[in-house]
Amino acid sequence: MHTARVHETATRYARTRDSRCTNAGLAVGGYRHRVFAAERRQRILELVRSSGAVSLRELARQVETSEVTVRRDLRALAAQGLLDRHHGGAALPGGLSHEPTYSEKAHVASDAKAAIAAMAANLVSDGDAIVVGAGTTTQAFAARLTRHTELTVVTNSLLVATGLAGARGVDVVMTGGTLRGSIHALVGGTTEQALSSIRGTRAFISGNGLTAERGLSTPNLTVAGVDRALAGAAGEVVVLADHTKIGAEALLQTVAAEDIQHVVTDDASDPDELTALRELGITVHVATPDTK
Repeated sequence: MHTARVHETATRYARTRDSRCTNAGLAVGGYRHRVFAAERRQRILELVRSSGAVSLRELARQVETSEVTVRRDLRALAAQGLLDRHHGGAALPGGLSHEPTYSEKAHVASDAKAAIAAMAANLVSDGDAIVVGAGTTTQAFAARLTRHTELTVVTNSLLVATGLAGARGVDVVMTGGTLRGSIHALVGGTTEQALSSIRGTRAFISGNGLTAERGLSTPNLTVAGVDRALAGAAGEVVVLADHTKIGAEALLQTVAAEDIQHVVTDDASDPDELTALRELGITVHVATPDTK
């Protein structure tokens, strides 16, 4: 009897110990899960804040997790009022109308922008008259044009014009207009009127978002008007958009997808969105950044 009681007591103790260990393990696992989720959501917020709006696929790629997990994170962040969810991604509260400044955009996807600029430059030939819009990617593109001769560049971008100022074979025509200091560009009715009398071979423009459904979009009304005028001032429209823009949307459509002939992007872009753009008849050029 005594031996049986000792065995029963030992068994009960072992079960209790195992139960406690199991519960402790679950508690530690749950804690780690909460920490990982908090870190991931903080990273998502940083990405959205740097770009204004980011596609779901890009967020999943950047935080190295599934789109299902990112959707769950976005729901949690939206419930806290930290961001706005929209079709295919997320934006800051009011982010669809938030226009990132030049300094905010300058260090985002810089390697991708350099590769896009190099590939887009292959679409320019000596003797062309092209139209170039404002943006960090178009600025990088303009830097690739200095080797050309007998090239005319019409632009509303102070940075594009400055980058080409020392190129002997390039004539630079500024549109005039009202300076929008945050993006170092000329905008307004004067700019649009100047562009209405121009007809270049191709227009090279950027924006804040590009989808097959809505085309190119931007958050600011005055910028949207100028971007439409830039697109209308050339026979073909070439959109320069790194992977953070593909699949993202901003408040105002500037150029419908059916009015775009070329898209130059990088190899981190959403392949499904690129396929949808190709199905509309758009020629998609995919550059590979040199990150070595």
